[in-house]
Amino acid sequence: MPYQWTPDHRSLPQRATSDDAPLVRLDLWPHRSLKGKGFSATIWLMFFGGLIPVVPFIGTIAFWILLIFMMTALAALWLALRRSDRDHLREELLIWPDRIHLTHWPAKGAAMEWQANPYWVKLSLHPTEGKVEQYLTLKGGGPAQTREVELGAFLTPEERAQLRDDLALVLGRLKDEPRYNS
Repeated sequence: MPYQWTPDHRSLPQRATSDDAPLVRLDLWPHRSLKGKGFSATIWLMFFGGLIPVVPFIGTIAFWILLIFMMTALAALWLALRRSDRDHLREELLIWPDRIHLTHWPAKGAAMEWQANPYWVKLSLHPTEGKVEQYLTLKGGGPAQTREVELGAFLTPEERAQLRDDLALVLGRLKDEPRYNS
């Protein structure tokens, strides 16, 4: 799944490792369709595929002209794939006994942040409403419950449903166990 709990969310630590360290950390990222080996294979396939129409012209001026265009197309593909890999979404959810902090890094623009007390946070999974199927939101900030933020909109519906269950487990433990409420 494109999210990871550190440490494992099923066993919350007695307390954070240091005063300002969170109890658990959740990192979320969208699926990457082209990882390292796939990127390399795509570039090599494009290179050898581009050589097919160029090879018959070896020894002529047309060879050099076609080679320039082929290498330009290859460089454009390389740059486009690297750019799409660099401009990716990411979310980080940090959970302490007394606060929850969500940071969302969009593909472009400044990071967006939200925080609330875990006791007041309401976790909602909207099966059909919202921007995507199984829309997962956090709402909190106090008794007024004023601000609602989305979580993992780039995940699949099944992953959002599983994430909701995992997050409900963590928040439930924080609210129920006295060692976190003191």
